[in-house]
Amino acid sequence: MRDFIAFAKDCLKSTYPPQEISQISRLLLEKMAGLDSMQFYGGKDIKIPVYLAVKLREAVERLVKHEPLQYILGETEFSGLTLHIRPGVLIPRPETEELVELIARDFKQRGKIRILDICTGSGCIALALYKKFPDSVVEAWELSAEALQIAMENAKINSATILFRKLDVLNFKPSLKLYGTMDIMVSNPPYVCRSEQKVMESKVMDFEPHLALFVEDNDPLVFYRSIANIGVKMLRKGGCLYFEINSLLWKETMDLINSFPFSDVSIHKDISGRERFIKVQK
Repeated sequence: MRDFIAFAKDCLKSTYPPQEISQISRLLLEKMAGLDSMQFYGGKDIKIPVYLAVKLREAVERLVKHEPLQYILGETEFSGLTLHIRPGVLIPRPETEELVELIARDFKQRGKIRILDICTGSGCIALALYKKFPDSVVEAWELSAEALQIAMENAKINSATILFRKLDVLNFKPSLKLYGTMDIMVSNPPYVCRSEQKVMESKVMDFEPHLALFVEDNDPLVFYRSIANIGVKMLRKGGCLYFEINSLLWKETMDLINSFPFSDVSIHKDISGRERFIKVQK
């Protein structure tokens, strides 16, 4: 193990700070070699089988090429859940965990509720809310067949009963007869403008799905417009719609949502102080 740790430090020293290299090495050894934290910190002389040593070195070489650790490991943690992650879905961000907590605080004293997650991706929001509200009925929509498959895998490994639908929200006409009304609607849709690509990290640009990230500069709020229109039709009176948004466009997004017939619209900051979430009440 000592040799691997030295190899990782040498290869990654120009890409990651020392503390992060240590965390990465520990995670690789834990997930790929089955070693726990105690062994990592106190068992540097543990011998790693040759076939595992080869896999560990290959993982480090992928990190040198800026591939995200979550894709290398094939999993990530989100709101206390373990999720399968592959390049067909975005890697869930900490900010999105904050969105889940915002919803959980607002509805902590509610009974059985209906929840709809639009643009579900890996299913992280839908799954986290299902665990927060175990008596709820949860539905999740996604356009990408690959992402939908991953989301269904995540529902299975987390023992969650979620109704998944393959739907294009930009070309969708709400039908209460077919879909009913919702108590909670939530979405973290594509919101990064194409013009922002030049300042984004290569590990995002080269590996994460552009379909789930980007919108055209000439209409960056296209998803918010469509989803707000669905909310007008499908959200019950007193229900809430929650968005994660592009903090650079928070004023424009607020103006757009305020143009719809909702009773209340409010902006909420993330832990970094950026305007990141919009809560809408019907």
